[in-house]
Amino acid sequence: MIKTDILIIGAGPCGLFTVFEAGLLKLRCHLVDALPITGGQLSEVYPKKPIYDIPGFPSILAGDLVKNLEEQIAPFKPGFTLGERAESIEKNAEDNFILTTNKGTQIEAPVIAIAGGLGCFEPRRLPIPNATDFEENGLEYMVKDPEKFRDKRLLIAGGGDSALDWTIELSQIASEVTLIHRRSSFRGALDSVEKVAELAKANKINLITEAQAVGINGNGKLNEVVVKQKTQGEMKIEVDYFLPFFGLTPKLGPISEWGLNITKNAIEVDTLDYSTNVPGIYAIGDINTYQGKLKLILCGFHEATLMVQSAFKRIHPEQKLSFKYTTVMGVNGFEE
Repeated sequence: MIKTDILIIGAGPCGLFTVFEAGLLKLRCHLVDALPITGGQLSEVYPKKPIYDIPGFPSILAGDLVKNLEEQIAPFKPGFTLGERAESIEKNAEDNFILTTNKGTQIEAPVIAIAGGLGCFEPRRLPIPNATDFEENGLEYMVKDPEKFRDKRLLIAGGGDSALDWTIELSQIASEVTLIHRRSSFRGALDSVEKVAELAKANKINLITEAQAVGINGNGKLNEVVVKQKTQGEMKIEVDYFLPFFGLTPKLGPISEWGLNITKNAIEVDTLDYSTNVPGIYAIGDINTYQGKLKLILCGFHEATLMVQSAFKRIHPEQKLSFKYTTVMGVNGFEE
């Protein structure tokens, strides 16, 4: 059983910044995210896209913002459970929440902060009838451990940042990498597109455009993908792993069954402290809703700051909360 002060569901920018604000109040945090990496949409959907409305940064790449947030919270040593979805909650005899993930991990905390962005992101799956037979048996929708693919034959599908970035990364360790995309042009970052083109020109990867997977074969484990190219027709490619990156679909998931007031797939909150109708559960960032709501990262940072102040009072009702400026205390002054 993992025990913490604030259990944060969602390791996107708002969830990460919550760790910092909680750390200033000497509150411990543990984050749970269905994605295998931190950063939420910023890391998985548009890591190389610039963001222009973060105070103090005229422009910052989404992926760099995540790195900066990770560096900012490092002194407070948060815990992480990544690649697991928050599944169910219950109360124990101490009136604390016990959250269980889809893989059986349990975390105990007196406060839950839902910072799940647009919800639990699930990969868009292959529109091939027998695809589910090969999931985690050669068909992988996410890269949790790149070393798994060392010296393996890989087929990657997609035209966005994830497909391009993993093609570049995995080409360094895999024995063979083939990238297919149903169009002739890519929608990812220009520098990534150029790197992929250079790898193809140098025969370090196989690049097949105007093509898509139409079938997958194998006996218990995937070993062949049928690809249909616009002019060449069908071809069979022998692989060890097939990695389709078709983007993510946001879903509220099991959170919708926790007794929270929900409007149009968003959680209703009180703007006093972003608490929900369930005492001890808060919701911040894109996943909440209230009059005048703006789905901006900087608004989520503000919500996280006020939420943590309220959470402290709930966790330590006997202690007086003394607000201190970081310009006076620094960060080290707040650490344990």
